Amino acid sequence: MKLSYFKFNLPEELIAQHPSHHRDESRLMILHRKDGKVEHKIFKDILSYFDDGDLFVFNDTKVFPARLYGNKEKTGAQIEVFLLRELNPEIRLWDVLVEPARKIRIGNKLYFGEDETLVAEVIDNTTSRGRTLRFLFDGSYDEFKKVLFGLGEMPLPRTIKRPVEKDDATRFQTIYASKEGAVAVPAAGLHFSRELLKRMEIKGIERTFITSHMNLGNFREIDVEDLTKHKMDSEQIIITPEAMQTVNTTKDKGKRVCAVGFTVMRALESVAGTKGRIKSFEGWTSKFIFPNYDFTVANNLITNFHAPYSIFLMLTAAFGGFDYVMNAYKIAIAEKYRFGVYGDAMLIV
Repeated sequence: MKLSYFKFNLPEELIAQHPSHHRDESRLMILHRKDGKVEHKIFKDILSYFDDGDLFVFNDTKVFPARLYGNKEKTGAQIEVFLLRELNPEIRLWDVLVEPARKIRIGNKLYFGEDETLVAEVIDNTTSRGRTLRFLFDGSYDEFKKVLFGLGEMPLPRTIKRPVEKDDATRFQTIYASKEGAVAVPAAGLHFSRELLKRMEIKGIERTFITSHMNLGNFREIDVEDLTKHKMDSEQIIITPEAMQTVNTTKDKGKRVCAVGFTVMRALESVAGTKGRIKSFEGWTSKFIFPNYDFTVANNLITNFHAPYSIFLMLTAAFGGFDYVMNAYKIAIAEKYRFGVYGDAMLIV
């Protein structure tokens, strides 16, 4: 399987710049794995494809406001800092990306906030763009996090070519997000409203949660034609014993398991054992899924429409069938479906 197989022309005007007015009223394409048949629905129609006892698996990761703007000492040059992950809470140590990287050296101080509320010192160069920062803050840890996240903004992808708006604080977050640690949102979950979850409950459709903290490695360009040579960045996942038992019990009963999004599908396959049963796990996965991959856990997948060459498209094609998925994308473009994190959804059944 080659990278070039995932090339297609995506008109820029189809990349959604805003979410749909109501979470559960985006468009929904149904793709049938058996024959490639395509149906056109509204997202809240999704429950008609599931029965009592079927299971939805959600990712409960929570996006934090990872993008900050500061100024370099002496020169006052504006620097963008993208928080990647916390390394040491006690000494306020973070892995970050900085732009422009060439202007930042070890020992430089960066100032954040109109009144220089927060100061950070560069203590290490980790990659060509990456740095390790130590934030200098005298208050408690909770006070520090409040100040840090108060200065940050939601890390909308670069494909959204507009300033961050007030509504993004809630709309760039699933309604069930609870485990802080992601710098990107699991987009398939954005379509679920409280009303839709209540309707699921009434119909007897079960749900459980895993945690997969999305990082920027998911969006790194693949620079090899042979996909077997691509190395994924690791991503932290947590599968609790309760989630394990719920998934395995559903499988034992012969009911369907629906993975809500790329991150859920990858996490489930990362902990899959014999006969499609999973184990509990807390750690990291670097699993890269592309055609032809033999899935063993989930029977269905909910996903958004993704960019050319993306690992999200590759997993979708692996699950739905390469030819069927690529044809569905041609239909989506012709029918003007919206692509990207705030775009429309696909259910593969």
